[in-house]
Amino acid sequence: MAILAVSMLVGFLLLAQSARSNLDSDYQARAAAIAQTFAGMPDIQNCMSNNAPGCDATIQNLASQTANSTGAAYVVVIDKNRVRHSHPDPALIGQKVEEPFVAADGKVHLRTDTGATGVNANARVPLYAPASDQIVGEVSVGIRESSVASELLSELPAYGSWFVLALAIGGLASFALASLLKRRTFGLELDEIARLLQEREATLHGIREGVIAIDPAGRITVVNDEAQRLLRLPAGARGRLLEDVLVAGPIRDTLTGTSEVKDAIAITDDHILVINRMPVKLGGRPHGAVFTLQDRTELIGLTRELDGERSFSESIRAQQHEFSNRMHAVSGLLELGRTKEALEYLNEIRGTTADLDATLRSHIGSPMIVGLLLGKAAEANERGIELVIAPDTDLGEAPERVQALTTILGNLIDNAFDALSGAPAPRRVVVSVVETPESVTVRVADNGPGVPSTELPRIFENGYSTKRGSLVRHSGLGLSLVHTTVTKLGGTVSVSGGPGATFTIVLPRDIVAGAPTATTASRRDAGHREGAAR
Repeated sequence: MAILAVSMLVGFLLLAQSARSNLDSDYQARAAAIAQTFAGMPDIQNCMSNNAPGCDATIQNLASQTANSTGAAYVVVIDKNRVRHSHPDPALIGQKVEEPFVAADGKVHLRTDTGATGVNANARVPLYAPASDQIVGEVSVGIRESSVASELLSELPAYGSWFVLALAIGGLASFALASLLKRRTFGLELDEIARLLQEREATLHGIREGVIAIDPAGRITVVNDEAQRLLRLPAGARGRLLEDVLVAGPIRDTLTGTSEVKDAIAITDDHILVINRMPVKLGGRPHGAVFTLQDRTELIGLTRELDGERSFSESIRAQQHEFSNRMHAVSGLLELGRTKEALEYLNEIRGTTADLDATLRSHIGSPMIVGLLLGKAAEANERGIELVIAPDTDLGEAPERVQALTTILGNLIDNAFDALSGAPAPRRVVVSVVETPESVTVRVADNGPGVPSTELPRIFENGYSTKRGSLVRHSGLGLSLVHTTVTKLGGTVSVSGGPGATFTIVLPRDIVAGAPTATTASRRDAGHREGAAR
C-alpha cells in the first residue's frame, strides 16, 4: 500500500505538472490569438503607421477595451524603437521597454513573462502597416498565471478522483495477491521462506541418505550429494528427466515407476541399495514422487560375515554333536568289553576325517578356502547332504581376490544346500575349483530339482531365489551378489537348466592370480603321494 500510495502521488504530481504545462500552452495560444486580432485592427495599423497626434490615446483606449473584454492582463503596443504606446499603467506609456524588439522576424513569440503585472502567459506578434508587409511595431498580450492556476485547480479534483479510484483498485488487487501468495507459501513470510530453504539445503546435503524428488513430468527437482554419488548422476541432473540420467536397468525401472516402493533391494556394480519410493499427492492430484536411497553395502558385507561366522559356529556345533555321538558309541563298546570293535570304529572315524582333510589340503592351498569347505562339509553332514570335492580341484596357496572367491563359493554352496532341502535322498553337492595359467574356474553342481528353463534369464536378478523350504535365509541376494562380484572382476557366470543345477564361474587370470609357484606344485605332489599312501 505504501508503494502504491507513493506511486500514485508521484503520478498525480507528474499529471498536474503536465496539465499545467498544457494550460500554459493553451493560454499562450489564447494570448497570441488576442494579439493577432488586435494587431489586425485598422485604427491600430493607421495610428502606428502615421504616428499622428492623439493616436496614443486611441491605442490606449482600444487596448484597455480589448483587455477588459478578453480577460487579458495587458495589451501593450510597441513601435520599432521599443517605445510603448499602450500599457495598463499609463505612466509607462511613451517609455522604452527593456526587452529587444523580437517581432522584426514576422513570427509569433510565446513565453512566460514576469513583468510589472506579475507572471503572465505572454504572446508577442508583429504589427504591420495597412495593406503592406512593412512591420511598424509589435503587440504584446499577457494573461495572468493566476487564471491558469485557477483552471488547473478546477480540473485537479477530477484527476484526483480517478487516482483515488485507481489506488483503491490497486489496494484490493494487492490484498488479493498477498492472500494468494500467503496460501501458496503456507502463510510463511519471506525471511521464513529463506531460512527454510537454507535449512532444507543444509539437511539434504548433510544426511547420509540419498534423496531425489521428481515432478509429475518426471523431471528431477531435488537431488542431494549422496544420491548423485550412489547413482553416479551427472552434475547437471537437476531439471532433467530421471530416465535420461540413469542407465537402463532395475534401478531405473524402480525409480521411474508409479507405484509405492518400500525397502526394495537394488544392486549396482559398487553398492547395495535400499530404495523407497513415495508418490506425493496434494489435493488429490499427483505432484511427483520422493525417493530415498540407503547404502547398505557395508551392512550387507557385515551380514555376510555374520552369516559366515554363524555357518562356522553351526559347523562347530555339528562337529561337537557328531563327536559326542561317536564318543558315546566308543564308551558303550568299552563298557561292554568289546575293545576290538571300539578300536576298529576309531580307525574308521579317523580314516574318514583324515581323508577329507587330506583331500582338501592336497587340492587347495588357501587356508581360508579350506576352512570354508570344512565348515560347509560339517553343515552338509548335519543336513544329510554329501559334499564332494571334485578330483580336478586345484587351487594355489594365495590366489588373488580370496575374499571374492570366498563370497562366490559360500553363496553357491548355500544356494545348493537350500535347493536340496526338499529333495529326496541321495542329495549331493559337487564343488570344483580349478586354477590354470589363464583363469580360475569355480563349479558347483547339485542333484536337486534344478532351475526351470523359463527362469534362467531371471536367475541372477535381485530378489529372485531358487531356495525352498524352511532353511531359506538369504532372500534372493546370494546369486545376485555372485553375479555382481563376477561381473565386477571381469568374469563370466553360467548355469545349466537341469536335472540338477550346475553353476560355472570363470574369472580371468590377470584379475585373480599369477601362475602357480614351484613351492605350490611341490606341496600338491606331496599331498597326492600322501593321499595315495593312505
